[in-house]
Amino acid sequence: MPSTDTTAHSGTASTTGPGLYRPTELRPTELRPTELRLSARLLPLLAEADLLDSPAAWDTAATPAGAFRLEPVRPDRDLELLTGWMNDPEVAAYWELAGPATVTAAHLRAQLDAAGRSIPCLGLLDGAPMSYWEIYRADLDPLSHHYRARPHDTGIHLLIGDRAHRGRGLGATLLRAVAGLVFDHRPRCARVIAEPDIRNTPSVSAFLTAGFRYSAEIELPEKRAALMIRERSLRNLL
Repeated sequence: MPSTDTTAHSGTASTTGPGLYRPTELRPTELRPTELRLSARLLPLLAEADLLDSPAAWDTAATPAGAFRLEPVRPDRDLELLTGWMNDPEVAAYWELAGPATVTAAHLRAQLDAAGRSIPCLGLLDGAPMSYWEIYRADLDPLSHHYRARPHDTGIHLLIGDRAHRGRGLGATLLRAVAGLVFDHRPRCARVIAEPDIRNTPSVSAFLTAGFRYSAEIELPEKRAALMIRERSLRNLL
């Protein structure tokens, strides 16, 4: 599992003006009952709906930095962008996915082949893609063997790909926003979980600022991590 880092399948997109990212694929909420027939195009959305309550259909969050939303990754559309981000030295230091596009593609394939347990997403700020997220079922992930998991615990990984957005507190703003989206759209989820590399002090600090608490230091196969937890019950207090 990659470190959370705040330094940063089909479907088509159209671009209207600079920085405006307009996916044209139908979302689950836009499909009429007569259109809900199994197809290769719909399978990823059905998986999301089953285990993660359809991140593709989650609302846009208003943040101090602008309007933010998650858009599920489509490799044929997003691979070049994500490969560039993974080869940024600040990102590669923790994600360890530097290399040709085949390296990023293999990582995305593992996420998309996880039977809906993990949904890789682009984070769009005011319509422009600037971050990469993985929303996953922490209670169904190997991470659950390293802490006392509860049903529907939802994990998040983050990297900010656009250098212009790093180092000014945006990570904490977006982490708070995404945790809020999880709580708004996943009523069965009581906790949002993260496990940044313990060495990545800016990332740990961003989680703390976003209302997560440090729970424990845990030894994972690929890193020593800080287990961070945001509780639904404390959402309005932290």
